[in-house]
Amino acid sequence: MPHLLLIEDDVSVRDGMELVLRRHGYGVDTAATGEQALALLAGERGARVELAVLDLMLPGMDGFEVCRRIRARSATLPVIMLTARGDDSDIVTGLEAGADDYVVKPVTAPVLQARIRAALRRAEPSARPGPDTDLAGLVIDRAGLTVTRNGTPIPLPPTELRLLLELSASPGRVLSREQLLESVWDHSFLGDSRLVDAAVGRLRAKIEDVPAKPRYIQTVRGFGYRFGPL
Repeated sequence: MPHLLLIEDDVSVRDGMELVLRRHGYGVDTAATGEQALALLAGERGARVELAVLDLMLPGMDGFEVCRRIRARSATLPVIMLTARGDDSDIVTGLEAGADDYVVKPVTAPVLQARIRAALRRAEPSARPGPDTDLAGLVIDRAGLTVTRNGTPIPLPPTELRLLLELSASPGRVLSREQLLESVWDHSFLGDSRLVDAAVGRLRAKIEDVPAKPRYIQTVRGFGYRFGPL
């Protein structure tokens, strides 16, 4: 069964979430601080962790920095962040730090489980139909699920890889944020366009020569995004 790392400093919240997750078949390790979580991930037990659920408001090292360090350590480990306030700036900062998704506390068990299942599915991307892409130095191998730019491999987290595969499957076609939320995040409801915008921003930082003037992922204002040069 999938094994999760729950990083939450509130004992009652942590114990309640751990109990619910274990009842639904997940293995769970817990940490009360970011420092404990990073130490666990660096040790033998960290090898079995398939997803992290991370509270942003932690004592000592906050969740934003923990997320950055997790992402620097692993491009592929899914991270779902928990935020108590649903504050726009917190959410955007967390997503920019590398989180794949977020939920606002207090969170119900069905919502949390749905987000975890979706994140785990994204962590196992399958080959997408369509020809490989070789565009001005950017090569996307759709069968091998690899991306290179000017011959250099670009490791991408599952969410960003799925987003790139989805956009590049139909070059020139504009995809709305709602379409991308459903196809990439499996969010046909409770979707948030900030997930898309943040992932596009992180992706551009890795594949574009000048992220502020993108060649590959174009914004079509008022509609969404398209892949391919104008």
